[in-house]
Amino acid sequence: MSSERYVLAVDLGSSSVKTALVSSCGDIAAGANRPIHTLRLGRGAVEQDPHQWWSATVEAAREALAAAAVDPARIAAIKCTTQWAVTTPVDAEGQTLTNALSWMDSRGGRHTRAMVHGPISLGGYDVLKLWRWIRFSGGCPVRSGVDGLGHILHLKHDRPEVYARTHKFLEPMDYLNLRLTGKFAASFGTIFPYWVTDNRDPSRIAYHPTLLRMAGIEREKLPDLLPVDAVLGELQPNAAAELGLSTETKVFAGACDGHAATVGAGAIADYEGYFYIGTTSWLSCHVPMKKTDMRHSILSMPAALPGRYMVAAEQGAAGRCLEFLKDEILFPRDGAWSSSVDGFEVLNREAEAVRPGSDGLIFTPWVNGAMVPVEDPYTRSAFINQSLGTTRGHYARAVMEGVAYNLRWLRRHVEEFIGRPFPHLNFIGGAALSPVWCQILADVIGCPIRQVANPRYANAVGAGLAAFAALGEIAESDIGHLVAIEKVYAPRPETKRLYDEMFEQFLELYKRLKPIYKKLNGEIRRHV
Repeated sequence: MSSERYVLAVDLGSSSVKTALVSSCGDIAAGANRPIHTLRLGRGAVEQDPHQWWSATVEAAREALAAAAVDPARIAAIKCTTQWAVTTPVDAEGQTLTNALSWMDSRGGRHTRAMVHGPISLGGYDVLKLWRWIRFSGGCPVRSGVDGLGHILHLKHDRPEVYARTHKFLEPMDYLNLRLTGKFAASFGTIFPYWVTDNRDPSRIAYHPTLLRMAGIEREKLPDLLPVDAVLGELQPNAAAELGLSTETKVFAGACDGHAATVGAGAIADYEGYFYIGTTSWLSCHVPMKKTDMRHSILSMPAALPGRYMVAAEQGAAGRCLEFLKDEILFPRDGAWSSSVDGFEVLNREAEAVRPGSDGLIFTPWVNGAMVPVEDPYTRSAFINQSLGTTRGHYARAVMEGVAYNLRWLRRHVEEFIGRPFPHLNFIGGAALSPVWCQILADVIGCPIRQVANPRYANAVGAGLAAFAALGEIAESDIGHLVAIEKVYAPRPETKRLYDEMFEQFLELYKRLKPIYKKLNGEIRRHV
């Protein structure tokens, strides 16, 4: 209808930015996307260019707006949801001082390990420091240095001239909001990976002086905090002109992709589970309490909906593994294969033709180390049990199964964390477009998998619906009913015994290979 209002949702992931015009019914009037490039510079350095984030966002937003032919006056608001634990230092004028440090950047690891160490150690952490971090924030710095605090420590100790000039350290959604409004700010959720806030009350989160002192970070270098449903401001004139929108368009505080995804997956009630497979993978649900499982790196964190917590249990690379197989090994982007070949379509078709279990071929998906339910920066990926009969379809199916084994491993510990089993799991992300992967996940995980409609845009839909709830135009309790389920995949009984046995071998491979990877990527690499 002509009076329908929309939220322009911006979903900036690790490999692309997607924009969508989301209605209060959860429908998408139009969407567009642009690629984002990642710079892998060696020795733990992984970066992205924030200026590309902005230019890609503007291009995708203008394309979506043109495709929908919507009057700018009907755009009620903008809400950004992005990858997180990605750190951008900016000066007082909002200019970037370096590229953004990716969630894969581990250069701060040695500084993090030195900071968390102490005379009475538990798992590499000083016991008293660990108690304080968990008591106030709910989690603790990642020893590999891939979180926001690790990035700041790297800049402070290895690039002190950048640290000294930094006015604020910003996450991607907060950087985009700076470009939109000219205001430096973070939300109760987006500041989480810096481990310097008191999160005991999700409605009243603030920086904690003890945690700041432990981290060695000056409060003035961090942005002011807003509730997750707060309006940051309105579009500043230059941003409005670039986007083709009114300066009266509201801009909401940003959200981490996992926060928005929980809404976009329709997992609104406490303990209603879902998982995401895109570049990365996670399994989550809303919970009513702050809780930490230190042993398995699972915790609850402030959610996208005000006053709520959600489970944080991210595994790292997932769909990226299949993309790597496609682009770097099977269909290299060097002209050897026609650009007209849809590699994903080929891999899906050939994977479906391979028997469950991939004839014993197992893939371990830890291309950048294992994260949850174990934190292990040394472990890497491998295809185990290849033979002369191994085909391209075997490799593709083994990658899909390997990611599924990892999610089964995670599901076990998340269910222990929340104290109940998941009767089913909603599925979002680009991988949910693959029927063969949906069925593999149902068979391996062992519960019904509900494929959400428009799964690639679930984060954007979640951001849009959260914004409409904050505007008072829909009720939070109605959001789950607005998210459509495309299809339900049930586990097939005939595959249960096979996948039970394959899963046990998957766990055994991690246990047996762990010391070898530590030797290869720890002790030996230090001498290279």
